[in-house]
Amino acid sequence: MYALPQARERRLIWLLALVQFTLIMDFMVMMPLGPQIMRAFQISPSQFAAAVSAYSWCSGLSALLAATYIDRFDRRKLLLVAYLLFALSNVACACATSYPLLLASRAFAGITGGVLGAGVMAIIADIVPVERRGAATGIIMTGFSMAAIAGVPAGVMIGAYFHWSAPFWLLAALTVTIAVATARIVPSLSEHLSRRAPPLADTLPALGRLLTYPRHVRAFALTFLIMLAHMLVIPFISPMLVANHGVAPRGISLLYMAGGAATFFTSRAIGRLADRIGHRAVFRIFGALALVPVLVVTHLPNVPFWIMVPGFALFMIISSGRIVPMQAILTTVPDAKHRGAFLSANGAVQSLGTGCGAWLGGLMLSSDPAGHIVGYGLNGWVSVGLAALALVWVGQVRSDAGRASALGGPGTPNTPTTATPPAPELAGEA
Repeated sequence: MYALPQARERRLIWLLALVQFTLIMDFMVMMPLGPQIMRAFQISPSQFAAAVSAYSWCSGLSALLAATYIDRFDRRKLLLVAYLLFALSNVACACATSYPLLLASRAFAGITGGVLGAGVMAIIADIVPVERRGAATGIIMTGFSMAAIAGVPAGVMIGAYFHWSAPFWLLAALTVTIAVATARIVPSLSEHLSRRAPPLADTLPALGRLLTYPRHVRAFALTFLIMLAHMLVIPFISPMLVANHGVAPRGISLLYMAGGAATFFTSRAIGRLADRIGHRAVFRIFGALALVPVLVVTHLPNVPFWIMVPGFALFMIISSGRIVPMQAILTTVPDAKHRGAFLSANGAVQSLGTGCGAWLGGLMLSSDPAGHIVGYGLNGWVSVGLAALALVWVGQVRSDAGRASALGGPGTPNTPTTATPPAPELAGEA
């Protein structure tokens, strides 16, 4: 754990939120641009879902492989190299002239994004004490809000007025700018390198132990369930609104702006609430609340646009509200020396769930002769079933000894838990 002055710690957290902003904007902007991309490349909803999934699956593979090396490097250097490659991936996407090239560029973006996502959470877990980690995670989650308030609406607007590729040129420029600030502000984070790393020949067996360690498996299952449920619905909101309800790109931009503005404030408030009353309790509250909005969105009747705007904002507040405490819970699962490898692997599982959700969701949809998207209601019911299962499963997720009291649920001093064997020596760890 690095002992940074709180003012410097806070600046660093907000900078990482900007990094997260570009990552999330890169992924999110594909969804509202879906109608334009489908027209530009003459592809179906399932092919569009495959483009979304290409990013996620490659991000997952990249994050999983990162578990074998992320703790062998200074976190600052690794962050900078991956971030500049991420900028290059956006240039490649903007230059794509065919569907296969689009898939390849999204895969490249996913490879770099997987490393970046794991690196951001590893730095947070290194520099922020567990009692403030919920609030810090909430700040990182404002990257989602900032992307929704500014990034995605701006991307949709310039995509509508210029070309679908314009948002990716914008992202490349933003990424380079933030990378310069990162090089100046983020200190060297190499304390974990003081311990000798295991030989590379041992990394794959160690990675297998990481993935099959019981406490980790339960946490991975929670991540997969939530992301699978989330992505059965989210990627298809914009195509559904355009095809079934005639919402224009400017309206899509306004919806994301309203939702992002709302979550910008609520993410941090939810993080503080989770620190006060327990991460599991807040996860269950927002997880239960999220079930109804999902069904409303996937069975949306013809309603005036002025009703859609606050409705979409409420949907985003509740949906993101379960992610903040979940991320805080997950940072307490590994012990300190295995934290980087665990978070890399969890990032891989998150991306796998994201990719599977988008892919399966696309397979469940079709278009009728009038161009309307059909089958979205089934996506909603499956999503609700998986999310309800996650509300039960979170009780099985256990934290490392000495951290359970921060969670406010099973594993607290007042709730004895079954002893768990010590964590194995893992890939990239000393």
